[in-house]
Amino acid sequence: MMARIGFFLMLLLIVLAAAATVEEQKAPWRIHTLFSVECQDYFDWQTVGLVHSYRKARQPGPITRLLSCTDEERRHYRGMDLAPTFEVPSMSRHPRTGDWYPAINKPAGVVHWLKHSKDAKNVDWVVILDADMIIRGPIIPWELGAEKGRPVAAFYGYLRGCNNILARLHTRHPELCDKVGGLLAMHIDDLRALAPLWLSKTEEVREDRAHWGTNITGDIYGQGWISEMYGYSFGAAEAGLRHKINDDLMLYPGYIPRVHAEPILLHYGLPFKVGNWSFSKLDHHEDSIAYDCNRLFPAPPFPREVEMMEVDRNARRGLFLSLECINTLNEGLLLHHASMGCPKPQWSKYLSFLKSRRFSELTKPKYLKPHQMGDQLSKEKMISDESEKAHPKIHTLFSTECSTYFDWQTVGLMHSFHLSGQPGNITRLLSCTDEDLKKYKGHDLAPTHYVPSMTEHPLTGDWYPAINKPAAVLHWLNHVRTDAEFIVILDADMIMRGPITPWDYGAKRGHPVSTPYEYLIGCDNVLAKIHTRNPAACDKVGGVIIMHIDDLRKFALLWLHKTEEVRADKAHYATNITGDIYGAGWISEMYGYSFGAAELNLSHIIKRDILIYPGYVPEPGASYKVFHYGLRFSVGNWSFDKADWRDTDIVNTCWAKFPEPPDPSTVSTDDENSRKRDLLSIECAKTLNEALYLHHQQRNCPTHFEKGAGTFMSIDERNSENLHVTRKIPISSFASNVSSFPRSSRVFRSLRFQIVALWALLVLGFLIVISMGLSSNKGEGSRAKSSRSKRTHTRVLPTSGNNKLYDKDDYDIDIASKA
Repeated sequence: MMARIGFFLMLLLIVLAAAATVEEQKAPWRIHTLFSVECQDYFDWQTVGLVHSYRKARQPGPITRLLSCTDEERRHYRGMDLAPTFEVPSMSRHPRTGDWYPAINKPAGVVHWLKHSKDAKNVDWVVILDADMIIRGPIIPWELGAEKGRPVAAFYGYLRGCNNILARLHTRHPELCDKVGGLLAMHIDDLRALAPLWLSKTEEVREDRAHWGTNITGDIYGQGWISEMYGYSFGAAEAGLRHKINDDLMLYPGYIPRVHAEPILLHYGLPFKVGNWSFSKLDHHEDSIAYDCNRLFPAPPFPREVEMMEVDRNARRGLFLSLECINTLNEGLLLHHASMGCPKPQWSKYLSFLKSRRFSELTKPKYLKPHQMGDQLSKEKMISDESEKAHPKIHTLFSTECSTYFDWQTVGLMHSFHLSGQPGNITRLLSCTDEDLKKYKGHDLAPTHYVPSMTEHPLTGDWYPAINKPAAVLHWLNHVRTDAEFIVILDADMIMRGPITPWDYGAKRGHPVSTPYEYLIGCDNVLAKIHTRNPAACDKVGGVIIMHIDDLRKFALLWLHKTEEVRADKAHYATNITGDIYGAGWISEMYGYSFGAAELNLSHIIKRDILIYPGYVPEPGASYKVFHYGLRFSVGNWSFDKADWRDTDIVNTCWAKFPEPPDPSTVSTDDENSRKRDLLSIECAKTLNEALYLHHQQRNCPTHFEKGAGTFMSIDERNSENLHVTRKIPISSFASNVSSFPRSSRVFRSLRFQIVALWALLVLGFLIVISMGLSSNKGEGSRAKSSRSKRTHTRVLPTSGNNKLYDKDDYDIDIASKA
């Protein structure tokens, strides 16, 4: 009887499974995920991470790696089994122009896949990602709001070429140019129309060297590196595609997510840090970590440590996302190494965490929230509501001169700007004489507006470089069109720690925001009475300025004129009048600002929690957004003074840097105020050195360098300094696949394979039930016969040993039995 019940249950399961299979085959929503790489170790460890996260996030449909290799690279390549792969011809070296531009392989690979892959004929929707991404949850195009003619994409606001001459040159429909990239989800028909245009427009922009300038493209290097991104945007405009732009789906680790957003994709294209730990993919450009047994990226802090680092809930969530990114990468490497036949790694607290239930819970697939789905993801609503209606546009300015002294400061400020999450664009106002400009090497350090130098005043001959700041702002206003509503003005010797926005600090027309400069005692004495009609309106402010564009247009000329006035008033240079410790009129520009603002009755909102000088004790509860390292500061026996580096060419000397500050762990904990002061000082110095390191790396400095004064240490020594530059170790035997990945790319996550496997299991189950039924009938007959023959049979059962099924430390399966 039981056998018959089992038989009918199995038959029912088979029918239901068949019905489900038929339903899935009929569904017109087949998804395929693509990503493009080259035959390099650099892309191999990224591939391991992406494919692992693809499986972990339960992304529907197959995934395919578009692998671009030259014939020579292919002969020596060892990573063919890292992912389901479709090989495409390499266009890194353009076959027609000879131009070396590896990024073109992305559109070229997509074109080749559409033309030659059978998979491209059996798909409805395509998701295109980059290799340096971690998937957190299913990316389902129609749930994101994608439809034919309306792809979904992430927002790339720095593609300013969509709004200027670049778009007018390279597309007939500049009004359709969308600033998008990163995550792309579109219908296959749209991709077929777009792909050839994507490739041809990439070639166009790449060849248009006359318009590679940072002020046109937004490319901070001014070398045409983002031509492929413009190729996509211009190609989509030509094809008539209008994107639904969502700025919440993808997040750069290190950025703070919006309060109600749940990103389903992490893009680790920029350096990021958590406390004193940091990660940059560029540190691992030639890293064979995918093939070096049991070697992982340096472990980040544990979640419970992060909980104590940050009091702001959303900022803390951003730190947790950074942890999730690197931990998922390391988890993928761990599984991959196991599949290679590597020996069992030595136990560690970090490995235990990666295998723990807690980590599994933290990284389980994330799903879109209702407000992230559907039509409300349109560009008109998403971008306008978030950026234009809720928050005004911002532009950040800083002033420098053609000097290596300002160049290293520029490198530091630009690096921190990109990490800070500051909205809008940034422009360096570069003041140079014609002679200086001919010899100047730092044109590509930042987006730049060139202004005439007033270091030597054209009328008086007075030598006063600080006057270039108001003169440059005035020149920028007169020569540049901007749609920004608020302007943030900084100094070059600053490091940003977070966004500086008018909505956070209450700036509005007539009420700029700034930071206190109490030493400007001239606001309270005869100096103000001489140089402004409204001395009572003189505010002792400076450093960071947030001002409405309308106020700045009225104010800039007064700022310049009042600076000239105070500078010419030598009779009142004295320290007891100006507060200038040198009594030489060096802070005339600061008084020019305060007196000019007083003339217009601008009333400043003075904020003490925006800026701090390293070496000063922070105010309780303050979360400073800017370090201003204008003064000497020290930690123990270590000290830093920017003036000591006035004549040192750090930027153009490979691997040059400043002396390393003490390790934060060595800071005394006896006095809490002193500890906080020293930790902030260390953070400022380390950020400067981190910026210089990345700068030298991007300049292709040689990888082997010697230790010396003011230079980076050797690779081995930097390992001990936790800068995460790793040596290659002997490569262990390489297995053909990751343990959790099927061998053949043709069946990898394939629907056909799943259906065949399901049917095989059901048939096997059916045979087992039949066998059980027959055995049961046979057993009943035997027992009856045995009863009749009065024979007694004794069955001896094996004794079981102490089976260890689960070990919370190493999570190995170790089942042992003893007969």
